[in-house]
Amino acid sequence: MFTIVGLGVVMASLVIGFTMAGGKIPVLIQINEYIVILGAATGSVIIGSGIGGLTKLIQTVLGLLKPDPFGKAQFTALLRMLYEIVSQTRREGLVSLEAHIDKPSQSAIFKRYPAFLACHHALSFLTDGLRLIVDGIDPFMLDELMQADMQARHAESIRPAQQLQKLGDAMPGYGIVAAVLGVVITMGHVSESAEVVGHHVASALVGTFLGVLMAYGVLQPLSSAAEARASSEHQYLECIRSAMLAMARGDNPFLAVDFARRAVEPELRCSFEELEKAVKSAGSA
Repeated sequence: MFTIVGLGVVMASLVIGFTMAGGKIPVLIQINEYIVILGAATGSVIIGSGIGGLTKLIQTVLGLLKPDPFGKAQFTALLRMLYEIVSQTRREGLVSLEAHIDKPSQSAIFKRYPAFLACHHALSFLTDGLRLIVDGIDPFMLDELMQADMQARHAESIRPAQQLQKLGDAMPGYGIVAAVLGVVITMGHVSESAEVVGHHVASALVGTFLGVLMAYGVLQPLSSAAEARASSEHQYLECIRSAMLAMARGDNPFLAVDFARRAVEPELRCSFEELEKAVKSAGSA
């Protein structure tokens, strides 16, 4: 949501400022400049990451237009779900988790949390950790395995943000390329009227404008947003890891989820009182 608002503010400020100074919007619509810059940018992504990388990049950008799936409410719901899992383990033993692990979509606990079920990375991360706990893994070894898993997942999730950053850094260069091509075309029309030459010069300058705008007004802000989204996902997994380690050590359910709560940054973390209220409602369920 804020991504759309931010992009809208950027575009609106440019259009309003340009028109107030007497500029005409059709002058900025130079399709050939857009083709040169956007085509070169797309090709560079394909060279560096292949079609799969381009697809992932597009999916990431489209995902940024949706609400953040890792807000405070989602973290609180995660803590409540983890409390239910640890509580069931204390009551019925580790064997009772096998049904939830083998068929998560049919789990009575997981079905109460559809947002978590939709987050496939977190679901597989949790079920893999629970399998290891059921098998009796040592907590120290569990910690190492989950840390390695988290690092690998974070490296994958942060890659689109890095691509957007590199693409933003390259955009002014693509704008210069488009402008130089425009100047070359202009030189072929120097014998014509000043109006024709001025039109071609304006077209060339639009290329420079577009490259700088895409770099600093679109791609680099999107890179920051994608990096923040990846960081939130990493904290989401860190929350799960902390609860699983406390569970493997034999801590009581509330202490386990409090360990998980403290692994979340303060802005996204529920308070101690909110946690108590959440786990009480989980106990009632």
